[in-house]
Amino acid sequence: MRNAKQIAVSSDRPTDPVADPVEEIPPASRLVTLGLQHVLVMYAGAITVPLIVGGAIGLSKEDIAILINADLLCCGIISIIQSLGIGRTIGIRLPIMMGVSYAGFAPMIAIGLTPDVGMTGLYGSIIAAGIICYLATPLIARALVLFPPVVTGSTLVSLGIGLLGVATTWIGGGFGNPDFGKPIYLFLGAVVILSILLVARFARGFVANISVLVGIILGTAIAYFVGLVDFSGVADAPMIGFVKPFHFGLPTFHLIPILSMTLVVLIAMIESIGLFFSMGEILERDLTRDQFRRGLRADALGAVIGGIFNAFPYTSYAQNIGLVGITGARSRYICVAGGIMLIALAFFPKVASVVASVPNFVLGGAALVMFGLIACSGIRILARVDWQGNRYNGFVAAISLGLGMMPNMSASIFNKLPTSLEPLLGSGVILTVVSAVILNAMFNGIRPDTNRAPAVHR
Repeated sequence: MRNAKQIAVSSDRPTDPVADPVEEIPPASRLVTLGLQHVLVMYAGAITVPLIVGGAIGLSKEDIAILINADLLCCGIISIIQSLGIGRTIGIRLPIMMGVSYAGFAPMIAIGLTPDVGMTGLYGSIIAAGIICYLATPLIARALVLFPPVVTGSTLVSLGIGLLGVATTWIGGGFGNPDFGKPIYLFLGAVVILSILLVARFARGFVANISVLVGIILGTAIAYFVGLVDFSGVADAPMIGFVKPFHFGLPTFHLIPILSMTLVVLIAMIESIGLFFSMGEILERDLTRDQFRRGLRADALGAVIGGIFNAFPYTSYAQNIGLVGITGARSRYICVAGGIMLIALAFFPKVASVVASVPNFVLGGAALVMFGLIACSGIRILARVDWQGNRYNGFVAAISLGLGMMPNMSASIFNKLPTSLEPLLGSGVILTVVSAVILNAMFNGIRPDTNRAPAVHR
């Protein structure tokens, strides 16, 4: 039997399910536990967008709850599509969880507040954007020629470092917390990190695979005993709920909102390209252009499904990719199990409310480890770049990383520029990608042999 680390996927031919850990189907008990771990690490991020967008638009508490349940349902459906695949055209068939994209915060709020557009116009624009990007997927996949290692590595470093800012905010208590930075929050976040490291270092077998879950459970238990876990919303949540398509009415279509959301979905797909590269690094294999094409189709289809069910555009979640790197549990069926759990949570709001009670500072400790691994994936790719033989690569990486860090270093640096540019200028990752692609093309040209994900050399 070949060592799993020696496997590289370079075609769509079926692989040996015994030799390929991605195709392994773990026992039911392991599937449930490992799938739950994926759900827990993504849950806070998944419900953040509906909370913020619904609140900013001025929706009622009941409507915001509907947004959250719809979001959980769509996260589950699209995660299953991405990991399991539909036929030979949709889904990358790797262990990837899908969550709502953060790229559309400002445009979605602006569209929802626009007179004569509102929620029906918002969801019409999301559906239309998903269809447009789905049809454009072959063109987007061809753009992989623009992503040699210096671009990909810089993008992943920028993505990981930017996400570390999110993890830091969570450890401090979360966005808008009046007690932000309270020592007990920092202490419990550190406990989660330490427990993950100890389990990963000294545990063996299955326990080692659930190091993040152990850290989250331990941190939550300690937080509960010191009175920092709030279960107040659990009693009010109904036991069973249903997600109805087009809750706010049939979608309407307006040109400018459609163009805005098309840009948002494109940005989410560009982020996914970087995360697919990261997953390839973790799995130690090359990914083909067809795999990227199928994965991006699932992203675009996610926007269509999100619009139908009163949710949002979707993208691959970095924390779950980092989780695969931490645990070494590479089966795509684990993410299918996680998707089934998310769907179940959508229909059992009371259970979802319990999961939502895990404190931000606990999730932040786990996220710090996982997001750090995303940055490390980029560093590993950059280590293979020819720095001495090609001095231009230094300019490409340095300038693109510098530009990408600007929104993270100063949230107001671009405030005086037109708000229409916010989807581009507000994302450090997009600034890094765009500048790295342009600089690389200017200094190094576009080479046909760079259309594959960077190989892992042994």
